Amino acid sequence: MAALRRSLDRLYLAAGALAGLSLVAIGVLVLLSIATRLLGVYVAGLTDYAGYAMAASSFLALAYTFGSGGHIRVELFLAKLSGRRRRWAELWCLAAGSFLAGYLAWFSVKMVQVSHMLGDVSESADATPLWIPQSAMAVGAVLLAVALVDRLVSVALGAPLDTAQAVGEAAHPEDVVGE
Repeated sequence: MAALRRSLDRLYLAAGALAGLSLVAIGVLVLLSIATRLLGVYVAGLTDYAGYAMAASSFLALAYTFGSGGHIRVELFLAKLSGRRRRWAELWCLAAGSFLAGYLAWFSVKMVQVSHMLGDVSESADATPLWIPQSAMAVGAVLLAVALVDRLVSVALGAPLDTAQAVGEAAHPEDVVGE
């Protein structure tokens, strides 16, 4: 079980690192777009590729961000509960989130398959096959679904309810300030 935990954590971290690289790519593409405009050179697709990188960074970061407790949660409601009620509410939220993320993942993968099957390309001058940038979205959605199911199973088996406790770090910077 510990090997599976380490593998999943590494997978989430790798997706987070790819999301970070996508952010760097956005910066490089925007700077390149500015430079080529100043030089009077047209490079087809730079703006589109920056958009693809933005989508990739957003979706690839989802699982890593969830695993590190960075997503907005229903904490206002859950904080009012304790004991068994809190655990059941947390399990319900994780089950609902797992279902919704699974739904998103299923149709994201299906979208990639259909785009590939139809040979769908972007409408811009570069005519990028759309299944390529859509793949990053699908991978990110699948990883989020896996992360939610992972957390659901962990909590069902008795893991601490607070993500920060499970990860071993403070959830908010203000929690550390008082120490």
